[in-house]
This record gives sequence, C-alpha cells and structure tokens, in this order.
Amino acid sequence: MNQQSSNQKSSRDVVIVEGLRTPFAKSGTKLKTVHAAKLGQVALKELIAKTNLNTDLIDEVIIGNTGSPSDAVNISRVVALNSGIPQKTSAYTVHRNCASALESISNGFEKIKSGTMDIVVAGGTENMSQMPLIMPTSITSIIERLASAKTTGQRLSALWSWFKADLSQIKEMVTTAPMAKTKYKPIISIVEGLTDPFVGINMMATAEILAKEWGLTRESQDRFALNSHLKAVAAKLKLAEEIVSIYLEPDFKEVISEDIGPRGEQTMEALGKLKPMVDKLTGTITAGNACPLTDGAAMLLLMSREKADSLGYKPLARIRGYGFAGLEPERMGLGPVYSTPVALQRAGLTMKDMNRVELNEAFAAQVMSCQRAFDSDKFAQEKFGLSNKIGEVRDEILNVNGGAIALGHPVGATGTRLVVTLMKELKRSNTQFGLATLCIGGGQGGSMVIENEG
Repeated sequence: MNQQSSNQKSSRDVVIVEGLRTPFAKSGTKLKTVHAAKLGQVALKELIAKTNLNTDLIDEVIIGNTGSPSDAVNISRVVALNSGIPQKTSAYTVHRNCASALESISNGFEKIKSGTMDIVVAGGTENMSQMPLIMPTSITSIIERLASAKTTGQRLSALWSWFKADLSQIKEMVTTAPMAKTKYKPIISIVEGLTDPFVGINMMATAEILAKEWGLTRESQDRFALNSHLKAVAAKLKLAEEIVSIYLEPDFKEVISEDIGPRGEQTMEALGKLKPMVDKLTGTITAGNACPLTDGAAMLLLMSREKADSLGYKPLARIRGYGFAGLEPERMGLGPVYSTPVALQRAGLTMKDMNRVELNEAFAAQVMSCQRAFDSDKFAQEKFGLSNKIGEVRDEILNVNGGAIALGHPVGATGTRLVVTLMKELKRSNTQFGLATLCIGGGQGGSMVIENEG
C-alpha cells in the first residue's frame, strides 16, 4: 500500500456524513406489523434530523429492497416522500438479493464520483415478516370462476362443481397440516426466494456444502454462533449509537430501542440440542448457527467531499472502493472471497491494511469457510491465479460487535447495516481502514472498503 496516496484527498471523494438504522427484530416479533416503507421512513427521517440537512439539496434517494411490497413497489419513492423529501427529488429501488443495500451505496458512489450528483441518500429496508403467502393456481382458478359468475346461482353452481370434482383434495387439505403438500398448499414466498433457481437447493444447503468441503464441525459452528451472541450483547451500548427508536402504532406507547435477537443466555448446550435443518443424519447447519429472518432498515448520507465541506459537515468515512463478483451458486457463501480482491484493488489496499472487517453472518459455516479461503494460498492460486493468498481475516478484527447470527439479516437492508456498523467502529477504535462484505444468493459476493475520517 502507498500510505501517502491513501491520505491524498480529492474534491470528488465520496464521503459518508452519517448513517443510522432501526433496531433489527427477529421476524414475527415486535416489528412484524411495521411496513417496510415505514421502517425506512423512521431511519431516514432521523438521519435528516440528526444531520440538520436541507432536503432540497438531496439529488437522489436509492434504497435496496427484495420483498417489493405490492402497495409500495418502488419503495424508495414511498420512503422518500413520506420522509419529507421534495417531490422534485428522484428515487429508485435496487434489488441484488442480500447485497441490495450495498448496491444502493455503490450506485450513489458512482453518481457522486462522476460529478453527476453531490448528495445521495442510500440505504435499505425489509420486513421479512410481511413477505406473503402466494395462492397456487388451484385456488386462483376457483376465484377466477367465481369472479366471472354474474349471479348468486352461478357462483353456487361453480362452488358445487369444484367441490364435487375436488372432494378428495379438499378432504386431504382439511385433515392434514396447513403446510402439508397438497394441491391447495400456498406457496411460501420467502422459502421460494431462499431457494436457488439454478441448482434447486435452499441457502441452508449451500452452507452445508461449504461445511463439508472445508471440514467444519458442528461444535465449531455452534461456538462461532455463541460468540456472535455474546459479542452483540456486550456491544449493546456501542450498537445503540447507530440505532433510532421506533414507536409502535397505533397508540405509539411501546418503543423499540434495541435489537431483538442477541441472546445473552445462549449456551453451547442449548445450541447442541437443535436438529440439523438439511441433512438430518450428518448435517451441521441448524437454526442456531444460521442467521434468523429479520425486519429492519438502515440509511446513509453520501456526499462529495467538496459539497460536505461547503455545507460544513465533517465526514465520518470515505468510500475507497467496492466490488462485486460471481461464483458457483451452490457455493454462494464464498462470495466475499471473490468480491473482496476487486474492492481492495480499486482501493489501492490489501487485506493486511484492514483494521476491522464486517462479514455478514448468513451462516457460521459460511463465514468460517470464507476465513479459510481468504487465508489459503491454494485457493487463491486455483480460483484467481494469484501467487499468494488474499490475506487472513483474524478473529480479533472480525464482527467485533457480533454479526447477523445474533443481530439478524433483513435481506434488503443488511448491506447498509454492515457499512454503518463498520464506520462507527472505525471511529470508536481510532483505526483507519475497514471492509464490509457479504455473500449473495444466486452465487455472488459484494465488498466495500472504507476509510475512517472521524
């Protein structure tokens, strides 16, 4: 690394003025009724208030989201207008699976770096509790027939015809569990979304592949998961610096001010009792060493350095570079190992320069496999044609405040959460460089390198 070049500043540097997020809550708990657009609005309004930003100056709002609520398809525009941003300001939504909120930052980076814009809000929002059940054609066809009937008699006739024709299926539907495999079983959108369309396996199965290939034991994965919880609980006050409270409707009497996920009472014994989710006989991936489904939002304020200076803002961080890369979908968990060399090269840095790393904990096995691949000369040679390994990601710099196994992974928001957490940790620790990275369903990785300016 050329340390001198790293300290040189340019008017077109892309800097982060501030970043905030909502509490992250395990799906089905306290935030289950809060619309994804509302989650984004809470985070963005607080970001505007904290920075005392004149919203007329915002050039664009870019927000990541994967659930695409039917009543807020371009959710970025909904969040922007509900947050008091003028109608003249454009807004659009991005979707890159797990890296949607990192994609929003990279989009903002490019627009500011090119000189096209000076102020961009980038972030992500997701309510995974509200991802819908989809009715199969066996149900929708009945609804269509009823809708086309013009009289009550015709509707009753249509229902009677369906009842006689499908009596055995109706009996099976009534006498079996609601989610049993019948003709009328609804499609669980979140399950379908977490199944790879190319290789036909779910994300848990991809982690199981990595666990076997890299020789990771169940005990080691459970230990990693336990440490994630313990670190997150210990970092409660630090994480509070990035969290904005949510007052729950309709009476606004209940307030959520901290993450619902980290468990201080977690033990190896409790984790050890959980059954494998994929391979029931020899599998190692459980609900305990995987991230939970989660609801939450996160937002960043990006500016050009010259604009930040002219407005009197002192940036917290500078974006040095980012990168995305693809790999085999069935090994999608190794995505960070593929995208990080791209980001490091663009930043003019190496892994040895990184003082902190935020690597999203989709699964303990996935993070541990990444650590081994980062530190492998053989892997670097075979996959990238490099003479040496990318570089070790030491435990003491990795996810020092816990990760997604404890905090959760609201898919469309996590990329921004990683950068927010990393930026504030660099400032607290008075360290210089950090890497935020995550795997992406479908076989990709995303990485971003930032530099502390706080």
